[in-house]
Amino acid sequence: MGDETREDIERSRAELRARFGADYGTLRRLLFEEDPIGINFGHNDDEYDPEVRTILPRLHTCVTVDDVSAVVHEEFCRWFDADIAGPRTGYQRVAERIFQELAQLFPKRAT
Repeated sequence: MGDETREDIERSRAELRARFGADYGTLRRLLFEEDPIGINFGHNDDEYDPEVRTILPRLHTCVTVDDVSAVVHEEFCRWFDADIAGPRTGYQRVAERIFQELAQLFPKRAT
């Protein structure tokens, strides 16, 4: 994370957008709307781009909303630290929305 150049970041973002298409923008929007750590100031809609870059590739491992909550919380703890990220319970709503709106990313669940 800390050793990345601007070019590395742009390349990674472009690769994720190519791989995940509209899902990249959807996750970005969901994080901005739900704003788990309170950094949405209405005009900085790219604020959660770094977290999108690390959360999105991990979502394929999730089978439940709880799994999504764990991934999102882990990444926020990694990016900001546990004190700023806060408790995992604060990620429930965004996890539910991710699970619902990005359902195509998750392994098919047995019915």
